[in-house]
Amino acid sequence: MKSQLLIAASHSGAGKTTVTLGLLLALRRKGYSIQPFKCGPDFIDPIHHRTAAGRDSINLDRYMMSDAHIRHLYDHYSANTDVCITEGVMGLFDGAVKSMGSSADLAKRLGLPVILILNAKAMAYTVAPVLYGLKKFDPALHIAGVIFNFVETAGHYRLLQEACEDVRVPALGYLPANKKLKIPSRYLGLDTGDADAAIEAAADHIQRHLDLDLLLAATRADNEPAGWVDNDPAARQTTANPATAEADHPATSGRRTVLVARDAAFHFLYPENIRRLQQWGDIHYFSPLESTQLPVAADLIYLPGGYPELYLSRLAGNVSLLEQLRVYAAAGGRIIAECGGMMYLGRSIADETGNAYPMAGILDIATGMQRKKLSLGYRTVLLPGGKAKGHEFHYSQFEGQGHDALIPREAYNASGHRVDVPFFYTPTLMASYMHLYWGEEMGFIENWLKGKT
Repeated sequence: MKSQLLIAASHSGAGKTTVTLGLLLALRRKGYSIQPFKCGPDFIDPIHHRTAAGRDSINLDRYMMSDAHIRHLYDHYSANTDVCITEGVMGLFDGAVKSMGSSADLAKRLGLPVILILNAKAMAYTVAPVLYGLKKFDPALHIAGVIFNFVETAGHYRLLQEACEDVRVPALGYLPANKKLKIPSRYLGLDTGDADAAIEAAADHIQRHLDLDLLLAATRADNEPAGWVDNDPAARQTTANPATAEADHPATSGRRTVLVARDAAFHFLYPENIRRLQQWGDIHYFSPLESTQLPVAADLIYLPGGYPELYLSRLAGNVSLLEQLRVYAAAGGRIIAECGGMMYLGRSIADETGNAYPMAGILDIATGMQRKKLSLGYRTVLLPGGKAKGHEFHYSQFEGQGHDALIPREAYNASGHRVDVPFFYTPTLMASYMHLYWGEEMGFIENWLKGKT
């Protein structure tokens, strides 16, 4: 029976990501095969998960995915592994609408034991009612134990252990503060640059202070869902599974060539999106920072999100590639662009001082960082061929109309309310601030690729 756990907390900032990364690498050092997962739409934490675990971290998201698809993904990627670690999102019960899609919601539906990370820096016995509330709020949830963070002395930990005994939540150890564990943050989350040293330090810290055998013993689970409700059992045989998706969802006949931008400026990718594109065509990667020309003739170019605003002079200076993209678009080449990719297609991107750098000019918009404003949340856009679901998370602002041939599209948030989201959609272009997920249902893209707009 393998160990499976979901790492959660009472609130953001308690140390979930640091503990997750440290556990992934510490267990990997001990020779275990580790599969990481991420609850929710975050694409930055999984980048660090991959560094620590040595394999892709897979998003599990109840807004963008059906329950059957989540089950398929978890079963497929957890097969033939020793330990599965899922990092939660925000606080334990924080979801898109109340607790829907929260860490607790996912843990129940997958039958995962929950390990709580609590910041106990300024608490002692008060952790008892905190743990009692988290444990009793939903009796179907299995809280397998708690790890206390920012605890400096064994004496402090003994007080916390006494509180745990009174509410019958196993205490699984404590971690003192450690400045070496700090991964620098940017406005979208943890820095996706060189975090190797911090991850190594986190693993050292975990191995020094926690009993990993005790943790693994407390989280052995047979993965029988505690609260799973399968309203459509047949869907479990047909929803996109990485092992069977090609047979279940025949793609457009004939192989195509897909170019995907991937470098330090563009790397916010859902692995399942790439695997679905592989059914339609052969994937080739290129770097808008380094590639002076497109590597091959393409039937589709995919520009994912990232941090183009951090590399403006290099992107603008790569004039030969920008010109190739303009020629490709003018000839009717198809492009999917998300967030940073959409910004790259515009006339210009301005830095925080207002200095604008010329970009591809394929979209008649200008984006900038000088008036940063957070736009955040789940989004659904109604398109020919189906609904496009995704997540919006950016600070840049834009101005302009985008394209003469644009058709207005209705967009909704997780509560079903109309929201203003730029979604540029033409027979050859699909661009938005949304980070789209099509790993399960690619109908809206297949419809577009067939020219049905």
